Amino acid sequence: MRIIPESELIINSDGSIFHLHIKPEQLSDKIIMMGDPGRVTMTASFFDSIECDIQSREFHTVTGMYKGKRITALSHGIGTDNIDIVVTELDALANVDFETREVKKDFKQLTMIRVGTSGGMQPHCPVGSFVVSEKSIGFDGLLHYYEGSSEIREEEFEESFQKHVNWSPYHCSPYVVSADEELVDKIGYDMIKGVTISAIGFYGPQGRYVRLPLADPELNSKIESFRFGDHSITNYEMESSALAGLGKMMGHKAMTACAIIANRVAKESNANYKVSTEDLIKIVLDRI
Repeated sequence: MRIIPESELIINSDGSIFHLHIKPEQLSDKIIMMGDPGRVTMTASFFDSIECDIQSREFHTVTGMYKGKRITALSHGIGTDNIDIVVTELDALANVDFETREVKKDFKQLTMIRVGTSGGMQPHCPVGSFVVSEKSIGFDGLLHYYEGSSEIREEEFEESFQKHVNWSPYHCSPYVVSADEELVDKIGYDMIKGVTISAIGFYGPQGRYVRLPLADPELNSKIESFRFGDHSITNYEMESSALAGLGKMMGHKAMTACAIIANRVAKESNANYKVSTEDLIKIVLDRI
């Protein structure tokens, strides 16, 4: 049995995990995740009772009861690099004995649902709609750092996408992963089911041109026109691929649902999206 070195898994002096600063007993197996720490406060306002409220950097965690269900609301910040931290530490909290530093014999499966905001890439994803990420395309390359990613990646989809958009060799090789099917049906049965791109930035990597010109100004139009069977790319965000991929590799149930707050095709946006996001959070709380 491997003993995980202190340098590989840092445990704080109070017994909490390094970045999240929460202890194993403070984590529920039902987790709602979001980028904004303030959105955790809003989510917790719907709880019937609060067990713990912990803030560390961009990671805000509240565990409490909602209609008889114990739920953890957690902010992960922005980007797949943060998802690497959060999912790894959540899995350690559930499946590593902090005293012996060994993986527990009995595996605990977590249910992780990310509630996010996103930009729509198709006419049928208007501002105000909800999209559940049935599949995700990661532009970040994160999964390639872990052994066994080929077992969960959809390589034909990846190859078809790269060919269609004439993918630059200077970019990370994109990967395609599916969210947990059972969870997608349970949470998003009445939402738009789509393919979500997780970009490695908000501006240039999503085709936004402010002052620096884009290396490929036509990339978004090529993304919009891409089809793989019945699948089209519905929206852009920055985390769903890492959550779905790492979750699947670790044996957890994971998915992302987003409120569409901009449509890149129609060039429309809604900066006052709080109500839409709040409605989506309430739906996830009821269905998780």
